[in-house]
Amino acid sequence: MNRTFLHRSHRAQGAKFVDFSGWEMPIHYGSQINEHNCVRNNIGIFDVSHMNIFDFSGFEAKEFMRYVLTNDVNKIEDGHALYSVVTNNEGGIIDDLIVYRLNSEEFRVVSNCSTFDDVKNFFELNIAKFDCEFFHKPSLGILAIQGPRSEIALSNMLGLDLSNLKTFSFIKRNKLFISRTGYTGEDGFEVIGIYKELQKIWDLCISENIPPIGLGARDTLRVEAGMNLNGVDMTIENNPFESNLSWVVDLSDTEREFVAKQNLVEIKKLNKLKLVGVLLNEKGILRSGQKIIKDDVEGEVTSGTFSPFMKKSIGLARVPLSIDNNADVLIRNKLLNVKILSLPFVRKGKILSLIHISEPTRPY
Repeated sequence: MNRTFLHRSHRAQGAKFVDFSGWEMPIHYGSQINEHNCVRNNIGIFDVSHMNIFDFSGFEAKEFMRYVLTNDVNKIEDGHALYSVVTNNEGGIIDDLIVYRLNSEEFRVVSNCSTFDDVKNFFELNIAKFDCEFFHKPSLGILAIQGPRSEIALSNMLGLDLSNLKTFSFIKRNKLFISRTGYTGEDGFEVIGIYKELQKIWDLCISENIPPIGLGARDTLRVEAGMNLNGVDMTIENNPFESNLSWVVDLSDTEREFVAKQNLVEIKKLNKLKLVGVLLNEKGILRSGQKIIKDDVEGEVTSGTFSPFMKKSIGLARVPLSIDNNADVLIRNKLLNVKILSLPFVRKGKILSLIHISEPTRPY
């Protein structure tokens, strides 16, 4: 079982652990709901060092990124980040990731822990014809400081003014790589660095009563924020258009070629599914695998949970395009009413529109 460099620190804080894709990670430190509410209303710190970091460099690094990602790094400037997916040749999603542009010859990619081999093999398969190279960086860890008080707290801890750092931008300071990104739907930062430096930040947060947050609250926060979990809400069997990710397939530059482009163009034309939010109007809990039914068509819940912020059972579901407004969910052989909603449910401490819209919104 893999462990992050903070494993002993988690134990010292009373963490309960779970196997997450081969990593022994904290699920909570006593109360998942309290941890969730801390991030929504105040601040919390996550250890996300199980995620993978890849650094790319070379004369054709930008051209490589434009080829392997569905989104286009040409749209961002140095010091900015971009959310994208990588797909196989058929358009199936291998992983979602964030790419950081240092300059036209240097990029950093952060991807999920569960897809390490698939992502690494994908890069290796496609890089041979480009004048660039890449390296996995296991010596680096990642902390996420999230919540409405994260800017003030992190600025004070690091002695930096982070007020001008825009969402999906980053800076490099004092051996640290600091980005305004996250997976919670709240304002927040992710800090990449060597273990020694990150341990200092973790210890300082704990000393200042900033609570550690486990994967349990991370999951309920991301569901409220309408963010996909790879391997759950999207797999290699799913394409971006049926996964609320049409906005990361950039077809604006007709001359840009990228992996699966032609297949994705055809999939977009023929797509018959969508990923939506569902809210249970009756007593019960939405769970992955439950059937969503309306008239003679069916969909399926991909993620379900109780929302501590909304005090309702909510979920993500992949359904036919025709399912709108209201439907039923099959729970323990009973049909219960659900409302079909746009995503995200929650952003920056506010419950968003509770009506369905035909075009997906961007949770990032």
